[in-house]
Amino acid sequence: MNGDGLRLRAATWNIRNVADRWAERKPLLTAAFRELAPDLCGLQEVALTGDRQDDLLAGVLGGHVRTLAAESPRFPGFGTAIIVARGEVLAHEVLDLGQGRTAQRALVALPGGLTLWFATTHLHHRPGEDGVRQAQAERLAAWMDDAPRADAEVVAGDFNARPGEPACRVMERAGFRSAHREANGAEPGRTWPSGIVAPGMDTEGEPGCLDYLWLRGSVAVERAWLAGTAPAAGDPGLYPSDHFAVAADLRLG
Repeated sequence: MNGDGLRLRAATWNIRNVADRWAERKPLLTAAFRELAPDLCGLQEVALTGDRQDDLLAGVLGGHVRTLAAESPRFPGFGTAIIVARGEVLAHEVLDLGQGRTAQRALVALPGGLTLWFATTHLHHRPGEDGVRQAQAERLAAWMDDAPRADAEVVAGDFNARPGEPACRVMERAGFRSAHREANGAEPGRTWPSGIVAPGMDTEGEPGCLDYLWLRGSVAVERAWLAGTAPAAGDPGLYPSDHFAVAADLRLG
């Protein structure tokens, strides 16, 4: 760390579990994740049994990487995961948001004596049911308000809400800022769907920005971008996931 603070890379990615041509997507996803190389990442729609996808992605980073998981009460064997490739995990907690959804957070000790809460979630998905997502976001924001003090907080997730919808306004009222908007002046045009073509692919709802990195505290954004945006060579309908990742290079302290 220098006088300008500690730099780290955070990301959020809904990886679409093992649906949508998983055997073909797997090498694309691992290659894209290796290139992204996040220090901290929140994953949604993660297969947590058998060939666990959180362990798969942690393994491509190398070094000492820790994974933390929260299984969905509604979809056993699936849920969210946090990958910690930098820092020491001091605490890990899970919150039931209702409707089969959870949030989880990890308190991470970083170089220079800095601490960071890193959380991830996946909110209710039904189009038009903004009130359910709003209530879940309110529970999440209140939970983060009650967390022991840290230098900064990052909430990574698939909110299934477009910019300006109630769940996003909840986060903004709680003092969180969107990393992508802070860096680029606006949210991306879309984070879902990627353009993947597969049997049983999700077509519910209009394309748009659903995924966010929310920041609060002593943390600034140096740049933010979408990752996992390139289709397979020779197959324009095959992508690493049906969502793009949202990534940001941050500066703490």
